Amino acid sequence: MSENMILVTCATGKTGSRVAKFLVKAGHAVRAVSRRSTLPFDWEDDRTWSDALDGVDSIYIVHPGLGRMEAALQVSEFAKVAVAKGATRAVLASTPDDGSDFSNSVRAAEQGVVSAGLVLTSLRLRWFNQNFSEDFLLDPVLSGELRLPTGTGKEAFVDADDIAEVASLALTDEQHGGKYYELTGPRLLGFADVAEEISRVTERRVRYAALSTEEYVAEQIILGIPEGWAHTLGALYTDIANHKLESISGDVEHVLGRPARDFRDFATIASANGLWNSVNH
Repeated sequence: MSENMILVTCATGKTGSRVAKFLVKAGHAVRAVSRRSTLPFDWEDDRTWSDALDGVDSIYIVHPGLGRMEAALQVSEFAKVAVAKGATRAVLASTPDDGSDFSNSVRAAEQGVVSAGLVLTSLRLRWFNQNFSEDFLLDPVLSGELRLPTGTGKEAFVDADDIAEVASLALTDEQHGGKYYELTGPRLLGFADVAEEISRVTERRVRYAALSTEEYVAEQIILGIPEGWAHTLGALYTDIANHKLESISGDVEHVLGRPARDFRDFATIASANGLWNSVNH
């Protein structure tokens, strides 16, 4: 058993929950926190930070608002508290650098962690495979139609289990300190390709319908999505439509010594586990 305590924030999320499981299985001491954990942790309440950091050496940082400057400031202040409490290392769930205001805010969070004195490993993540089975793209899959403003753009969707395994190694092996890893899947897929892959494994019809950003945002607002979030999602989809994310990295294989999981393998397992049983014909 490791003597060093590892703090995992947002421990009920797609990557945080997996990171905690990987670490526990490997015999490390883990403190998994969220707003609803026994020891609560809330990014919006800095009074919860100190107790969560007691005795902690390494931290997996996930901030759900990353991309906003106020989130970057919170991460920076949290990192200062962490160093004061004796922490030395952090792994940040980050995003690619595309020069946008969103990206600039993420870079500010990265810099805040480093400036505070933590050794940072930044995981610059792409869209998750699990968005289609556990998150905001599940309902469109279940409806049988992905109505999105992504045009013909493609993305190298990455698997949350691969992310968690890389994060777990970075939290426990000093050789990953100071590294900036671009974590992608092994191939580029458009949303029409995704619809085809899901249709193949479920043997049910899922189609992709290309919308304009304006059409998408209007539909989301009608569905009850807050206007600000609808515009944020629209902008992220537009980045795909504008071909900003059409690159593949070998960093998952470099760190893990095996290829990144392909979307087809993820879809096959998700279907076998019954995650899309309600997909409409």
